[in-house]
Amino acid sequence: MKTAIGVGGAYYNGENWDQLVDFTVQAEKIGVDYVWSAEAWGMDAIVPLAYLAGKTEKIKLGTGIMQITSRVPPMIAMTSQSLRKVSNGRFVLGLGVSGPQVVEGLHGAAFAHPLGRLRECLEIIRIGLRGERIQYNGKHYVLPRPGGEGKPIRLSQLPAPDLPIYLATLGPKSLELTGELADGWLGTTFIPETADVFFSHLQKGLQKSGRTMSDIDIQVGGSFEIGDDVERMINARKPGMAFTLGAMGSAKTNFYNNAIKRAGYEDAAIEVQKLWVGGKREEAARRVPDELILKTNFIGTNEMIQERLALYRKVGVTTLRVSTGSRDHVSQIDDLAEVLDLIHSH
Repeated sequence: MKTAIGVGGAYYNGENWDQLVDFTVQAEKIGVDYVWSAEAWGMDAIVPLAYLAGKTEKIKLGTGIMQITSRVPPMIAMTSQSLRKVSNGRFVLGLGVSGPQVVEGLHGAAFAHPLGRLRECLEIIRIGLRGERIQYNGKHYVLPRPGGEGKPIRLSQLPAPDLPIYLATLGPKSLELTGELADGWLGTTFIPETADVFFSHLQKGLQKSGRTMSDIDIQVGGSFEIGDDVERMINARKPGMAFTLGAMGSAKTNFYNNAIKRAGYEDAAIEVQKLWVGGKREEAARRVPDELILKTNFIGTNEMIQERLALYRKVGVTTLRVSTGSRDHVSQIDDLAEVLDLIHSH
């Protein structure tokens, strides 16, 4: 299995930037394959990767994820070509639709028909990357703009038709789209015991494109921590899961919550969200089942973690996104090295 790390996040504003850069450099040295840069309303996903491109040599640099509403599709293609150039071919484009709170609140765009917008956006990006003149007549995007002076334009950078595109999706139809059109899947809230909740829809899309599960990179992850105090590890991660179930989206639209429901935790997902939205965040965290934390992370003794890793390998996961949760920079690198030894030991 390959490995990946993540940098940035919804609230990340560049704190300890030098340490983050060094962490990425060290991660490359010990064999991590990917680094994904997140964005929401803090630092964007692109600038950190452009900087890291000049500090690294081998590690693949991916947007995890770029929000499609924040940029028009031809600009996404142009940016992808630029990052591919400055990274010597190491850039990977990760895309997602985000959610209504960010799309409508921050970008001022309607969140309606996210799946249709994602498909059209991806098709336009592919046109641009192939080096063709960008001309498109869709429901959500029309290029050139009708009735104006615009004309179909070909991007002037070298074509990059093989640039990998990954999608971060959770719903059944969006997973099917991922299998049909993407090179990889960036999965979250993944439980190997209920992998079919995701994989059955991915496979349906793969069949449309004449492919199988072996033709797509399945990237999922979780928090790693080795030790005997399992209860402490579980309790430390419950607030994060409560945030995911209660706040990663609106009370009406939360894709993470829906995915956990489909995985067999419907009652808990509903109750945690209700408590969180009602302002009872500590109660929401306590309501998160211990089992859910254990099944979505890699925590506990060496033997417990090896059992979890074996399950992930068995169902077909190809890349693990690793989060150590270490408090200081030096420990973060040491813990990452320990985790990689564990992953690669079998």
